[in-house]
Amino acid sequence: MPTDSRVRVRFAPSPTGKLHIGGARTAIYNWAFARAMGGDFILRIDDTDPARSTDENTRIILRAMRWLGLDWDEGPEAGGDCGPYRQTECLPLYREAAQRLVDEGKAYRCFCSAEKLAADHDAAVARKDPFQGYQRTCRDLDASESQARAEAGEPYTIRIKVPLDRGDVIVHDAVHGDVTFNAKELDDFIIFRSDGTPTYNFATVVDDARMGITHVIRGDDHLSNTPRQIMVYEALGAPTPTFAHISMILGADGKKLSKRHGATSVEEYRDTGFLSDAFVNYLALLGWSLDGETTIIPRDVLASRFSLDHVSKNPAIMDPEKLDWMQQHYIMAMDDAEFTREILLPALDEAGLDDGTKRDGAWYALLAQVLKPRVTFAREIAGQTGYLYASDDDLAYDEKAVAKWLGKAGAREALDAAGAALGTLPADGFTPAAIESALEALPEQLGMGKGKVFQPIRVAVVGGAASPGIGETLALVGKEHVLARLARATSLCA
Repeated sequence: MPTDSRVRVRFAPSPTGKLHIGGARTAIYNWAFARAMGGDFILRIDDTDPARSTDENTRIILRAMRWLGLDWDEGPEAGGDCGPYRQTECLPLYREAAQRLVDEGKAYRCFCSAEKLAADHDAAVARKDPFQGYQRTCRDLDASESQARAEAGEPYTIRIKVPLDRGDVIVHDAVHGDVTFNAKELDDFIIFRSDGTPTYNFATVVDDARMGITHVIRGDDHLSNTPRQIMVYEALGAPTPTFAHISMILGADGKKLSKRHGATSVEEYRDTGFLSDAFVNYLALLGWSLDGETTIIPRDVLASRFSLDHVSKNPAIMDPEKLDWMQQHYIMAMDDAEFTREILLPALDEAGLDDGTKRDGAWYALLAQVLKPRVTFAREIAGQTGYLYASDDDLAYDEKAVAKWLGKAGAREALDAAGAALGTLPADGFTPAAIESALEALPEQLGMGKGKVFQPIRVAVVGGAASPGIGETLALVGKEHVLARLARATSLCA
């Protein structure tokens, strides 16, 4: 176990399912705190629920952690001096620790059956005993008798021996302040089950103690477990870490986040198309703030400025619209080359439109400039670029747009004039600026409003009434195709 004062934190998910938002935020806080304090971030897999823990779920959690960019210093795939980092590999350590407590008189075997425990509880209720927990029937069994009954094969659990004169248990919580629990309300709780497996409150403390964990940052649903865990730390003679219990994440309706509020797992958000940096930034702000005002917090700032004293004790509210806004901000912050490489080309390739070899770099750069302000997710790109990859003869037209802009007087004249003006431009000079300059005088020449000139052109070239700026749009389509589409669309005019 490490003995220096270096900060050591851990994230210990149970692989009974996917990594959900609440767990991801807990992981982010642990990672950021370790990085800000120059400490160690440990990933531990608490897989002691054999019925629900699976290797596949462990792989899903590790994959989600990597996508979040939360690198761990010790744990699965990283190794370390305090392993094993999977609880299923630590059973001998738990048995050894429990036996040591029995030998030291700090724990004892309990041979009470389930029926005996139920009867004792009912009797305590009937006599209105203020203490209705385990009645400590086996607490003072002679050691030799206890050993003999165990060796004879009689089933037993192992219970911690809570000191009868123990005063209040005070949890010094970095988020909630001091939280006091009455030790007299604690019974001698089980640390080892009759099937030979440790309870959560025992195994997690043994692991945290041997790994030298200095700060336990976790959800506040664990706060009620903490007094029992402190009892185990004290029995083991291990230092009690600093606890920081963070609030729950609620839906907009103020209820616990669930499927009815939308996606809940990290991989669902990844598959939706969220950027890792945007997602981490957003989750970090669900209960923590840098200064109460700053919203965009890059990963390096989070890793250098995170502190527990800025964590709120109040529940956080999941706001999908704000998450979308943050996603859009991070997309806009990309330079064109990064957007093209990370977002644009993969989306076009997945849609079967373009493998990145159909156009030159300048064309993709222009398309990136056009699309960045118009998309939130990569999946939206195919729908906004279909007209660029359609053949001139197969371009589909929106019927309402055709009726509104091509079916009225003056549309044919606008298309003919546009074709004549654009036809004078050289193919290699068919740029947004040149196109806009060539079309600029048409409204005055035709004695028509700008909308009645430019909207028919737009419908003719892209098939609908909505597109980016006319100069960029036509430049992306290219001179040859623009002229062909203008000519084709005249047949649709009144």
